[in-house]
Amino acid sequence: MKKILIIFSAIFAFSLSAQNKMAEANALYSSENYEEAIALYKEMLSLGNESAALYYNLGNAYYKINEIAPAILNYERALLLKPNDENIIANLELARSRTVDNIDTVDTFFLKIWISGLVNLLSSNAWAVFSIITFVLFIVCVFFYFFGRYRLVRKIAFAKACVLLLLSLSSFFFAKMQRDKILKHEYAIVFDDTLTVKGSPDVSGTDLFVLHSGTKVKVKSEFGGGLWYEIQLENGDTGWVKAESVERI
Repeated sequence: MKKILIIFSAIFAFSLSAQNKMAEANALYSSENYEEAIALYKEMLSLGNESAALYYNLGNAYYKINEIAPAILNYERALLLKPNDENIIANLELARSRTVDNIDTVDTFFLKIWISGLVNLLSSNAWAVFSIITFVLFIVCVFFYFFGRYRLVRKIAFAKACVLLLLSLSSFFFAKMQRDKILKHEYAIVFDDTLTVKGSPDVSGTDLFVLHSGTKVKVKSEFGGGLWYEIQLENGDTGWVKAESVERI
């Protein structure tokens, strides 16, 4: 019992410390001490205090000092943890409007767009909770189907059980899709002011095109022990860049 109390006390103290640091960092931001606020936000992240609000605030602080690439990076990280948040999306679009590159996107199949929009309605944790709730309700309906006294009750229970099972499985896969986005780090932000994309993972490779700070790219593969990334743009163009030139989301 004593060990449990010690653990809970440590968790409470850690949470309280994080809240105090966040309040201090927000106060620095409000007083326009943006660089000091950035240092404190980053210290919190280094201690494991990861949250959408923290990444969002850090993005705002970077935006205020005109560091657009790190602002976009942190807005993107915030959006991974809290998809469909209007404030994050609005500030991300504002930051993107300050970038140089204007890349046309390839038309995407409407069903893929619809599924992506549906998945982004909730976070990974929220979809997981929804999956568990619907599965529990499914079990309840199964119970009524097998043990209900009336035929009508069993028929209704069977229909609802089918729907709830479908919702539970769909929510489970949506939660996995959202979680994979966070863990796989498929996308990255260009940090170099000017970045020449190569045709091969070599400094002597053919120059294909040039990207600029703040542009979002998809990381398709790695080479040379992670020294080079094969990247893809929204328009489908691909090439190789040094890993140190970009920061993975």
